[in-house]
Amino acid sequence: MQAVDNAFGINVDYSMLVKLYGNDRETEARYSPAECIGCRKVEITGNPDPRKVSTSYVERNNLTLRMQMRRFTRLTNAHSKKIENLGHALALHFVHYNFCRIHQTLRVTPAMEAGISDHVWSVEELIALLDTRVLENAA
Repeated sequence: MQAVDNAFGINVDYSMLVKLYGNDRETEARYSPAECIGCRKVEITGNPDPRKVSTSYVERNNLTLRMQMRRFTRLTNAHSKKIENLGHALALHFVHYNFCRIHQTLRVTPAMEAGISDHVWSVEELIALLDTRVLENAA
């Protein structure tokens, strides 16, 4: 809740979908999830529309992140030794995802769809931004 308050203050309609799970299945594979037996919607702040409370968007984002960045895949040894390196890797992922990659359903990049950019960025453009920032910080 504090992260939402820090980012948006009181100008947000925020609700939470709480999934209720049954007992763990001891007879199945180690990573098999327990059965979801229901869910409840909890209003946190503002005036959220109960019909729009869903985990679909965040679950899709989590899947995309895990598929494109192996460091978030289970049972892997690909990890960042420094938190700063993890932050850089995430920043590169999200910039590429939103500015360089044309999305099938949009037929443009999300940045173009939002009106933030007027073209598909190349990786060379991203590198040029990095070079400019490194030079500014060095001065």
